[in-house]
Amino acid sequence: MISGILQYLRTALRQNQDNRDTLVKIHWWRMVVVTSVGVTALVWGMRELKWLQSWELKAYDQMLRSRPSEPPDPRLLLVTITEEDLAKFKWPLSDATINQLLSKLESYQPRVIGLNIYRPDQKNLAAGISNKNNLITTCLLSSTGRSETPPPPNFPIDNVGYNDLLSDNEEDQILRRSLLFAEPTNSSKCATQFSFAGLIAISYLEKQGINVDFTEKHNFHLGKITFSTLSANSGSYIKLDAAGYQILLNYRHPDRLVQAVTLTQVLNNQVNPNWVKDKLVIIGTTAASVHPGVYTPYSASPNQPARTSTVFIHAQVASQILSTVLDGRPLFWYWPDWLELAWVLGWSLLGSILGWRWRHPLVLLVVGGAVLAGLFGICAGLFLQAGWIPLIPPAMAFVFSSVGMLVYTTYHTQQQTKLIIQQVEKQQEAIAQLSILLKETSSTTEAITIRDQHTHAAASITQPEKRTGDLLLGGRYQISRVLGAGGFGRTYLAKDTQRPGSPTCVVKQLMPARRDPTFLEVARRLFNTEAEILEALGKHPQIPALLAYFEDQQEFYLVEEYIAGHTLHEELTPVHGAKNESFVIEMLKGVLEVLAFVHEHRVIHRDIKPQNIIRSNLDSRLVLIDFGAVKLMQPPTSEQTELATVAIGTRGYAPPEQFAGHPRLSSDIYALGMMGIQAITGILPQELQPDPDTGNIMWQPTTQISDELRIILDKMVRYHFSDRYQSATAVLQDLNQITDK
Repeated sequence: MISGILQYLRTALRQNQDNRDTLVKIHWWRMVVVTSVGVTALVWGMRELKWLQSWELKAYDQMLRSRPSEPPDPRLLLVTITEEDLAKFKWPLSDATINQLLSKLESYQPRVIGLNIYRPDQKNLAAGISNKNNLITTCLLSSTGRSETPPPPNFPIDNVGYNDLLSDNEEDQILRRSLLFAEPTNSSKCATQFSFAGLIAISYLEKQGINVDFTEKHNFHLGKITFSTLSANSGSYIKLDAAGYQILLNYRHPDRLVQAVTLTQVLNNQVNPNWVKDKLVIIGTTAASVHPGVYTPYSASPNQPARTSTVFIHAQVASQILSTVLDGRPLFWYWPDWLELAWVLGWSLLGSILGWRWRHPLVLLVVGGAVLAGLFGICAGLFLQAGWIPLIPPAMAFVFSSVGMLVYTTYHTQQQTKLIIQQVEKQQEAIAQLSILLKETSSTTEAITIRDQHTHAAASITQPEKRTGDLLLGGRYQISRVLGAGGFGRTYLAKDTQRPGSPTCVVKQLMPARRDPTFLEVARRLFNTEAEILEALGKHPQIPALLAYFEDQQEFYLVEEYIAGHTLHEELTPVHGAKNESFVIEMLKGVLEVLAFVHEHRVIHRDIKPQNIIRSNLDSRLVLIDFGAVKLMQPPTSEQTELATVAIGTRGYAPPEQFAGHPRLSSDIYALGMMGIQAITGILPQELQPDPDTGNIMWQPTTQISDELRIILDKMVRYHFSDRYQSATAVLQDLNQITDK
């Protein structure tokens, strides 16, 4: 039978605790979700307005520059026309010089030659070369502010590719994309659909039996490889003009792109024929006097030129196509919009959770920095696998959400603290008025007090207590048993019959010391303020939740959460003897954690003692019960000092200023320190004597403990409050230093 009752109480406790925790979690999870969704909508809106695109592209450039360098492409050879070459051969190069260069290269048997020099007036290009099918030349399409440049008239259009390059003009004029194929206009003289780089790469592959296939819309195939072209929202581009077949350039490092020789070296026979045989040879100028070049992601590198010659860009594009088809080098891939949105939302949720969990700005800064480093690591890791996923939007969502939740929790805590402080001020006013009333010595007051005490005594005789099965207040709280009783108050274990499952709760009955209207009015104000304070503090897991409070027939009732367990009084009895240091430190830390929360709200417990600390059966946490201010409406008990008219505390645990009616936050620290001394010595505080000179308790000769713990306990129980620890947090910090050693 007893085991059945215990099992029932454990079940009821779990239900109460689960309900309480569930309500708190629902509130905070609601705030986490609302904050995350709101921030995600904000960041996504900024992204859709292209406010974040420039940052994302800069992040792309940085990751591109940070990649490990790849080996040079062995299939390509660059023949560059430098400023030194132009000093010798002049610009524009003569027909004879170009044809001499082409003849020299042709003799070395290249697979394809790409001539990236505009020669619209050259009518005898490649004169003397027997096989012109492997020679590709170029032209320029017309654009705003520039007329088109037609190809050489003696060359078939199938061997001509346009030389145009696409830069991100709206952002920073950096070249990140390549337009491989486009439909020419009917009136265009540069009537080719192939880019120069695309055509030389395709010509190279065709000679190896690999052909291009455009049958699939928005994609093209080279052998078994599918090239997915850019769309309007690929990667971090927003509303991109993705006309034609565009791909994102997968740059090789400029210093390790391809082997290069100069015009002079070729004409002077200073080139190894094996460098040319079966290669894709690209001829172009690198002289800035002819073309200043274009900006690339490597322009920001300190060891790279600000501009890159266009011939190197065409080599980059051709190398990318060849290495993708022949070597399996990956093309860049991107997530669809819905997955990118989920990615941003996920980081926003993470930020909200961390902002709620780590409420200290410095801790959140450290944790948040580590998380952001992890985000960058993920994006960089995927970038090494050619995956371009959003970095700036999730980072912003994470920061906004974490800061937003930190601000909200701080504001919420401040509001709660402000509310409690207001109630504490009202409580102090009520206590002051009670002090005046209880100090009255007129015969009228004494008569009223005596009469009321006799009335209470008579009531105690006729109705000593509520019995099992009795119902309080319209049949809501059904008494199960009495937990504690005194002459002017009792504590019951009860069932709340109006809640699902009739959960177990604790009902505390408080009977005022006097029944005259003036005293009752002040007692009522004290009771209400104490109840509102308990209601706010009860959100802490180490303080029972206040479920209800009410007045009935000039008696006051508090209904609180039931914590199944035993008090520390059962652990600190003389029978059990002294405890070890580990037990004392853990006990002190367990109580100090909740005291720090209570003191943060400027609330003084006033009655810290083993009987008011419960060790929970479920998780062994220490729960602080029975706050003392509300007891002031009752007559002093035998445990209280006879000299104090208005003071709450227990002899041996309460410090002098508390018995003088002036408790402070450090008064609770004194009481807890006396509990620690009781635990480490096995001696009741009432049996320890003060030093007649200093007033400090003489306890150290009774036990052998470490100097660190002795210093802490001694500082907790100094006679004068100004000599003690002034905050529970300070005590915790010193205790943690002991355990960290």
